[in-house]
Amino acid sequence: MDQRMMACTLCHGNQGRATSSGYFPRIAGKPAGYLYNQLTHFRDGRRQNPGMANLLDHLSDAYLRDIAAHFSAIDLPYPPPQPVQASGSAMNRAEVLVRDGDAARQLPACVACHGQALTGVNPAVPGLLGLPRDYLIGQLGAWQTGLRHAHAPDCMAQIAKALPPEDVAALAAWLSSRPVPANSKPAPPVDKPMPMRCGSAVP
Repeated sequence: MDQRMMACTLCHGNQGRATSSGYFPRIAGKPAGYLYNQLTHFRDGRRQNPGMANLLDHLSDAYLRDIAAHFSAIDLPYPPPQPVQASGSAMNRAEVLVRDGDAARQLPACVACHGQALTGVNPAVPGLLGLPRDYLIGQLGAWQTGLRHAHAPDCMAQIAKALPPEDVAALAAWLSSRPVPANSKPAPPVDKPMPMRCGSAVP
């Protein structure tokens, strides 16, 4: 599989560890269900990226599961976060959204779905740490504009559309500035329901 996945690592870095570009995320160690969902989203047009669509166009669901399992099993250390420029008030506002959410806007806390350590939850919820600021802004913007979709109900689209630009910038700065814990593996599945119905929760 390492040789077969060379097309992936050209953009996503050696073993899927990401590059310094800021627009190609780490895929190593992500939950297999999440990776599988994203591969099918690119292949089936829910996420817009011509390069990814061309790579995946003729691949079967079974092979996409093999790709997802391959990268999910790779355990690599994360580099330290890059410094970011953001005001103290913006970082404080972001941390409140991450830890507590905003009930008035029906925004759940990020940790309610992505895990208390923000390293993701198996089988299909990704971690939010270790991602570049520009990538986070780009993905939230893609949900806001409809360029990115997931299985219905698309909970992240609903959340992103409730975030004004200053909250998007603050969240991206806060998340990208946080170090990834030594145990970066996704948390085990939880029995309690998620705070929102989310179609991509189970692949």
